[in-house]
Amino acid sequence: MEMTTAFSLHVRLDNVAVVTIDAPGEKMNTLKAEFGAQVRAILKQIRENKDIRGLVFISAKADNFIAGADINMIARATSAQEAEDLARQGQQIMAEIHALPVPVIAAIHGACLGGGLELALACHGRICTDDGKTVLGLPEVQLGLLPGSGGTQRLPRLVGVSTALDMILTGKQLRPRQALKVGLVDEVVPQAILLQAAVKMAQQDKPARRRLPVRERVLAGPLGRALLFPLVGKKTEQKTLGNYPATTRILEVVQTGLAQGSSSGYAAEAKAFGELAMTPQSQALRSIFFASTDVKKDPGSDAEPAPLQTVGVLGGGLMGGGIAFVTASKGKLPVRIKDINPKGINHALQYSWQLLDKKVKRRHIKGSERDRELALISGTTDYSGFRHRDVVIEAVFEDLALKQQMVAEVETHCAPHTIFASNTSSLPIGDIAAQAMRPEQVIGLHFFSPVEKMPLVEVIPHAGTSPQTVATIVKLAKLQGKTPVVVADKAGFYVNRILAPYINEAMRLLTEGEKVEQIDHALVKFGFPVGPIQLLDEVGIDTGTKIIPVLESAYGERFNPPANVVAAILNDDRKGRKNGRGFYLYDPKGRTSKKQVDPAIYGLIKPVGESKLTAAQCAERCVMMMLNEAARCFDERVIKSARDGDIGAVFGIGFPPFLGGPFRYMDSLGAGEVVAILQRLAVQYGPRFTPCDTLLQMADQGLRFWPAKEPDLVS
Repeated sequence: MEMTTAFSLHVRLDNVAVVTIDAPGEKMNTLKAEFGAQVRAILKQIRENKDIRGLVFISAKADNFIAGADINMIARATSAQEAEDLARQGQQIMAEIHALPVPVIAAIHGACLGGGLELALACHGRICTDDGKTVLGLPEVQLGLLPGSGGTQRLPRLVGVSTALDMILTGKQLRPRQALKVGLVDEVVPQAILLQAAVKMAQQDKPARRRLPVRERVLAGPLGRALLFPLVGKKTEQKTLGNYPATTRILEVVQTGLAQGSSSGYAAEAKAFGELAMTPQSQALRSIFFASTDVKKDPGSDAEPAPLQTVGVLGGGLMGGGIAFVTASKGKLPVRIKDINPKGINHALQYSWQLLDKKVKRRHIKGSERDRELALISGTTDYSGFRHRDVVIEAVFEDLALKQQMVAEVETHCAPHTIFASNTSSLPIGDIAAQAMRPEQVIGLHFFSPVEKMPLVEVIPHAGTSPQTVATIVKLAKLQGKTPVVVADKAGFYVNRILAPYINEAMRLLTEGEKVEQIDHALVKFGFPVGPIQLLDEVGIDTGTKIIPVLESAYGERFNPPANVVAAILNDDRKGRKNGRGFYLYDPKGRTSKKQVDPAIYGLIKPVGESKLTAAQCAERCVMMMLNEAARCFDERVIKSARDGDIGAVFGIGFPPFLGGPFRYMDSLGAGEVVAILQRLAVQYGPRFTPCDTLLQMADQGLRFWPAKEPDLVS
């Protein structure tokens, strides 16, 4: 059977060849190993046709050039040698493109990432559109890899070594103007004339190699390298704390290419790519990528979602304002905020204005786009304009009677089809829906703060929520740019329930004489983005601890916080960053002053004893409490699967991505080892560490949370 090709060649009347990239049946173009033969065949035709004067690569997709290499291809490699061979094949094809005798131009619109950018780098010239969808970058480091098709060698020679290292080590994506400024593209044009401009470029001689600024030329030389690499290495080590092995390999490979020439560089790149593909870190990071892709495709229920045209938000506070912002700016849906006083509405509108204006100042969007998105947000102190809202999201105080009153008001003032979604962090959704006329249209939609930054939402149906309500809210969450995980209506839901014992344990360490900064550093070293105590300051000590009594009354003494610590801190009017008084010191603007701990804290806590634990011991205690609780959530079906549990923890609280999430991590340790550690801690520190029945059973039968061999996932 004839395989539909992803690359097709058309020679225009003016003898410029156009290769159109269009992966059949896919929304995104990705590079697959089997496309190699297709590209080679096309390159052969071009070499043999002596009339061809130039070549343009362009995508037929609406919003991407090539979004990267197909990750399944890497997942299928069973040894470092196999993965290295994949990289070599990629390098060879890029070399063939670069060696063509005619000018080759990449015409880029939309995402041009990873292998897609490596293909563009192999061309002689690059031109991109000025569209907001156009981004260029090498994000391989985020999957624990490095660019394997020549990117580590071609990028430094094109844009200079310091810019290239910054891009490859962070995976950051450049917008069109930034790409032009650093010399990554030669021209930026409106989308309407992209092909025309690329053809014109292809008809001229091969673009001359851009001469790098003197500074970049010096840095690429032996002296510059001797200064630059140790410096960048040190900075990277401070950031990664040795948890991401790809970064050290990136530095080595780029340096090899500069010091020993391209061919040594390419060999080092392919070898490093092969070895990194086999590391547990890369496997975990890729599993997170697959799981999140999978979650994004999950409709949440089998029902058809209801149409979504307009949204209402109750409460103009920080959460309400953030929810309104993502609904308008990401979801492009008109949203109306109701607050009891006009100040609340103004505050919420101002919040959106500041976030959008920052984007204008950074030239991410035009002023007209900012105004268009702001125009989607309106406000009112009554229910005017709420009559036809499809969904109303409630973000008022955590008070059950108040939330029940909101349900009643929405049922009175809105349409019969209106869904009521509560952004509660602790109250059972079943209780909120208890007096509803249409309980099937009441659901929880729990956002994390700050809403515009945190990628996760928990969708919480109660026993009476209809499947259509679930599907509609999951669809809304995706429109808002969120990754939704459907969880059961049990105290603390999932994320806060596994977070509470972790933070409680950090508080216990404090009372035992460990220092604030030591505890935080221990967990950052373990791989969390911030330590548990700093996290409490960021979230707000009052907000963060509000959930503890709810969990205590539901699950008993393992959720008991250490006696009176929180009370003592709150009684001293310490709420964290928001009122400039917490565990850390803040300046009047609420900024941390070099992460300095407020020494007065110890007087309030009155620790008993001296600090005596290592960082690893501190981290172990906090993390094991979280893992044990995650296993209970799995057993009680609070989450539907290990996949949802891993995504919830990584996207909701920054569980170390290179460990793949709590369930992947427990699988990598083995249930037997998890149980042994918990039992040892229970003997040392008390029964709160007793391993749950699920873990004991799994250890006994040698079971895992994830299936041993996962099916090939479609990316």
